[in-house]
Amino acid sequence: MTMRPAAFFDLDDTVLRIDTGTSWMKFLHARGEISRVGLAKAAYWSALYKLAVLDLEALATRLTRDLAGEPEADMIAKAAVWHAQHIAHQVQPAARAAIARHRAAGDVIALLTGSTQYASEEVARALGVPHALCSRLEVVDGRFTGRLQQMCFGRHKVVIAERFAAEHGIDLGRSTFYSDSYNDLPMLARVGTAIAVNPDVRLTRHARSAGWRIERWA
Repeated sequence: MTMRPAAFFDLDDTVLRIDTGTSWMKFLHARGEISRVGLAKAAYWSALYKLAVLDLEALATRLTRDLAGEPEADMIAKAAVWHAQHIAHQVQPAARAAIARHRAAGDVIALLTGSTQYASEEVARALGVPHALCSRLEVVDGRFTGRLQQMCFGRHKVVIAERFAAEHGIDLGRSTFYSDSYNDLPMLARVGTAIAVNPDVRLTRHARSAGWRIERWA
């Protein structure tokens, strides 16, 4: 079987101008579903993530546990409103152009993001991207179990991408990954072409030393 290259795109602050986690918390706050304290915590977590010092696995596990018993249908309905009002217009023009280039070249295109399916799949559909590799909340009988079915950040991105590559005949050595975050270093190091997009300070330093391309998607 002929192996094909793929183009993987991080979502937050890469394909999108914004961080979906922070945007979602602001959306919930505006609806009266979380307090001002909850919103401040979200801002604090976002700052720690950008510094690559946040234990994202522990945080995601705790936040997911809080959803136990809630109906998935409510999440889907709210996510559709949130996407239409706050996300759809936040796609970077340069991201659209990069996706179009890879599509024209015949590459397999996928989002590869720590965001959940309720953020990433909406964006993927809007962009015509056929694959959304993401963190997934477990649902049984239409309700959240309070567990993560799949984590998709840090080293987990590599595991998911390797499994996806095996299933779709993809050569990761000929593939590209676009990301802004030092947290994505394992996956950036796994592909043949790593592109740092609007990189944070630590990723900027590493990209320069590794000779990776740096792009500014304003």
